[in-house]
Amino acid sequence: MQLIDGKSLANKVQEQVADEVEELKQVQNIVPGLAVILIGDDPASHAYVRMKAKACEKVGFYSITHNMPDSISQDEIIGTIQMMNDNPRIDGILVQLPLPLHIDTDKILEVIDPKKDVDGFHAYNVGRLVTGLDSFVACTPLGVMKMFEAYNIELEGKNICVVGASNIVGKPMASLLLNANATVTVTHIYTQDLKSHTLKADIIVVGVGVPALIKEDMIKDGAIIIDIGINRIADGSLVGDVDFENVSKKCSYITPVPGGVGPMTIAMLLANTLKSAQRRDV
Repeated sequence: MQLIDGKSLANKVQEQVADEVEELKQVQNIVPGLAVILIGDDPASHAYVRMKAKACEKVGFYSITHNMPDSISQDEIIGTIQMMNDNPRIDGILVQLPLPLHIDTDKILEVIDPKKDVDGFHAYNVGRLVTGLDSFVACTPLGVMKMFEAYNIELEGKNICVVGASNIVGKPMASLLLNANATVTVTHIYTQDLKSHTLKADIIVVGVGVPALIKEDMIKDGAIIIDIGINRIADGSLVGDVDFENVSKKCSYITPVPGGVGPMTIAMLLANTLKSAQRRDV
């Protein structure tokens, strides 16, 4: 069994981004800019945003966070996004999810200029992804694809089971894998007999937020396991959606939690923002 070291790979990506940022500054006098909208007091959301801000500083981005109270109106959020759409210094706009219940998340995401949609959630970018055209791709699935590339894991013709069908992870993950000529099965909360699907898979990608959902008897020998889940359990530790201790004895590759997919998500956010900055005024 080999660990897929997302932390080490993410550091390499960030170093490459930093080098390209320096070149962009020298040649075109452009400093990539990322704006974040953070609503409410959710500790996890605040922690993620702090990590993103730190990563931006590390690679030389300009970044700003708009902190808003839970009571903020939808119109006020839309006004802030439109202001950032019009700001030439901002290349990427990120709305930290989840949003309060009184806010229409789909409507908010649609307001973001697709050219600044570095999270890859706008319907325009999702449509381009599905049809195999160049687009901004959701950061977590994009990070997983970078992992496959870095570890020379062949996808063409492989049977891959994606566990979870969210708009943020499962669906874009499935599209990327289909574009790579894999045979993809997508399972979700209504899937009957999950084990019958995972047992057939050469590669399992899981991201549903259920600790230890994938057990040793649910995978075949030598399977590749990508664990996107991150869950805080009773003792305060972080675990994934895979029973790591037992599954790791049977698989060929596996991502740890933490230190696996998580760092790659932030690295891909930086890469997407750089990509947007490089296309500024184009």
